[in-house]
Parts: sequence; C-alpha cells; structure tokens
Amino acid sequence: MKPPKFAYHAPGSVEEAIQLLQSYAGNARILAGGQSLVPLLNFRLLAPQALVDLRKVPGLADIRYSQGKVCIGAMTRQRAAETSPVVAQHLPIMIEALGWVGHLPTRSRGTIGGSIAHADPSAELPMVLLALDGEVCAQGSSGTRVIAADDLFDSVFTTKLAPGEILSEVRMPAMQARAGFAVEEYARRKGDFAIVAVLLQAGLHALGRPAWASALNIVFFGALVLALVNAQQVMHPASPIISSPSSEIRAYFAVLVGLCMLTGWQLARWFQRASA
Repeated sequence: MKPPKFAYHAPGSVEEAIQLLQSYAGNARILAGGQSLVPLLNFRLLAPQALVDLRKVPGLADIRYSQGKVCIGAMTRQRAAETSPVVAQHLPIMIEALGWVGHLPTRSRGTIGGSIAHADPSAELPMVLLALDGEVCAQGSSGTRVIAADDLFDSVFTTKLAPGEILSEVRMPAMQARAGFAVEEYARRKGDFAIVAVLLQAGLHALGRPAWASALNIVFFGALVLALVNAQQVMHPASPIISSPSSEIRAYFAVLVGLCMLTGWQLARWFQRASA
C-alpha cells in the first residue's frame, strides 16, 4: 500500500523543527528512523498533513557519559548504541536488550529516541528506560524539560510529549560495575514483536551478598493489553465462563513464569561467578 499525501520538511535545527510542528497544530509527525511510522503510513493508519524529518538536525546523535549517566541523542541509531563502547561499559543491559530488537537492517535505521517516543507496548527500549529509572529531555517553544521514565508513558502509543515538542535526548543512570542482568523474550519468531519480555537487574553488597536493585521489569505490555481485554470479557458477571480464565491468558502467564525462571537461573549463575 502507499501512504497518504503529506508535506515533507527537513529542518536544519531543533528550533526550526519545533516551529514547523507548531505551524501544523498537532497534524505533523516527526520522522526519526521511520521503522514504525512508515508502516503505519503505508497501511493508512496515520494520515498526517506533514512529516518533519530530523536527520539533518545536528547534535541529536551523540553518546556520552556525564555525571554518572549515559546520555544518548534521540537520533542515535539503535545499531550505533549496540556497538558503542560507552554503552558497553556503562549500560550493558541496553546492548543485551537491543539484541532482541527486530533485525540488523531495522536496528541500523531505527533510533533510540524514536522507539521510546513511539511507546510501542512490545518495544524493548521503553522497558530498559523504565527498569533503569531513566529520563528524557523534551524541547519545545517554552524551552527544555526533563521527564522521568515513570511519568513519560501515558498509555499504549501515548506519552506526555506535547504535539510541538521533540524528544532530544535519553538519559540513563550508569549500572553498577558488578551488576548482573538478564533479558529474555518470547515472540512467535526471532525479531517479531515481543508477546512477553522480562528484564532483571541485580547488584552486590560490599560484602558480596546479593542485593536486588530496581531489578525486575516485566514488559507484558502487548500481551497485557490483550489479556486485560480478555479478562474483562471472561470475568464479567454475565460471562458463562466466569470461573475459567481464557486459554490465551493462561498461555501468556505460563510463558511469563518460564521467562522469570530462566532469567533467575541466569542471575544465579552470575552471583555464583561474582561471589567466587
């Protein structure tokens, strides 16, 4: 299918991009890597008046370590983050999670900020941002504001970003030097959207004993939305199967438990090595 007609703009600065977004009063979309937006356009699930392409905007694709945080420009390609020495040193859990994101061609085009701003419930990067208590910087006509991960996501495909704002940077606290972590995911095929994903992070006390950090983050998003819809149908008083949860829900929870067991086993092995 072909996308609907739209105006195309490629601004050369953040300020110009913000002005363009405001001129369309919420009827323009930001084009970052396009790996999520373009399919939605092709299926005509979106019909914006304009696209604002950020590829030519300088300063949005840097990766640096500053004051205990890894700062990643929103236009940083996922593959660039996956191969970054800074990310490898301070955020190895992100590299582990990026390995589950689509395929190499999509990671070579998709961006860190684009995935987070898209707020796909099956995406891995929002899971990492939430698990590490990260934050994002949003730039608009009134200046720059910082939004914590816990406050960023409103709902499925919905964030606190205003129509005229641009997500310019993602910041995540550096992990402990001796942190253990595991990321596991269940999908129909490798590279497909996650049905269930589990991320675990743990650290050690000074005496070498295990200490859970903001450790467990379960991205049950995609499955959870469906499961909640099914649960409402199943558990409705008028339902003839009120005492029997659907097989789909049981299957999702069975997979979830299995992934938790697998990630727990991986962390147990890490603790054994770290304490030796």
